[in-house]
Amino acid sequence: AYCRLPLPLNFISRAWGRCHSRPLPRLARAPVYRLYSRLCSCDLTEADCQGLADFNSLAEFFSRSLRPGLRPVCPTSDLVSPADGRVLSLGRVYAGHLEQVKGITYSLQGFLGPQPIGEFDKNQTLPSNHKASSSDGPYLEGLRRLPGTQLFHCTIYLAPGDYHRFHSPADWLVLARRHFPGRLLSVAPPVAACVAGLFCVNERAVFVGEWRHGFFSMTAVGATGVGSISVACDPELATNRGAKQAGPAGFADRRLQPNPRFGKGEPFGQFNLGSTVVLVFEAPEQFQFAATAGQKIRVGQSFGWVHS
Repeated sequence: AYCRLPLPLNFISRAWGRCHSRPLPRLARAPVYRLYSRLCSCDLTEADCQGLADFNSLAEFFSRSLRPGLRPVCPTSDLVSPADGRVLSLGRVYAGHLEQVKGITYSLQGFLGPQPIGEFDKNQTLPSNHKASSSDGPYLEGLRRLPGTQLFHCTIYLAPGDYHRFHSPADWLVLARRHFPGRLLSVAPPVAACVAGLFCVNERAVFVGEWRHGFFSMTAVGATGVGSISVACDPELATNRGAKQAGPAGFADRRLQPNPRFGKGEPFGQFNLGSTVVLVFEAPEQFQFAATAGQKIRVGQSFGWVHS
């Protein structure tokens, strides 16, 4: 079970967001950013800037862009890495469960919500501690669009020192967004290894759609200190604002019109500190990942393909 101590993590994250968005004195910027970089192992040579003083605040520094050409996109892979980070888990979805880290699983239905994308307008509730069972069979079949396919998943952890923007992992069409206001527990690997259902508890924005192999989703999971998740195609998304955003269903849905289409490697969104990206998608049974759990990966790197 996850920690039930009444720690005001959402309040702390909001306060941190206000503080790190304030402009720093110009003379203090470079020393502050260098200190942070040493503590968190940031590679400052990759930043797209003339000098560190160009970043007015810690928020600008955390969400810095990279110099052009540093993250080439693999042209031959069906799936590329959406972020710089470490792979926590990846594989097939078995019996309605995703692997959080080795030995700990959580419910796919509890993570994505109580019904498939085709029924996004229904206000059904589902507890975050939902346990997958045989009754989840229709739900899982509702996600799959094509015969001879399976559901796959992968989880990538972005450490505080990593590049904080995330990109499209495939050529796909985004249909809708589901926002779950929730806790902001740390998603660092040591915490993920001992807090069951962590990703069903934390605040998250689920983007669902389709790619050429069927269902596709990408979820940005919030964490302590991450008071803001920004997504280019969804300017209405407002995170860490409290449970009142959720409504009676425990989440808020928004259909994106017109449906945005993303290509592999295109910018998608950003965190204000380290966090996690989770992919859940449909693919033929011959799909193979090009990475392993525990591996460090970068945006655009080959992440998987379908063997013909």
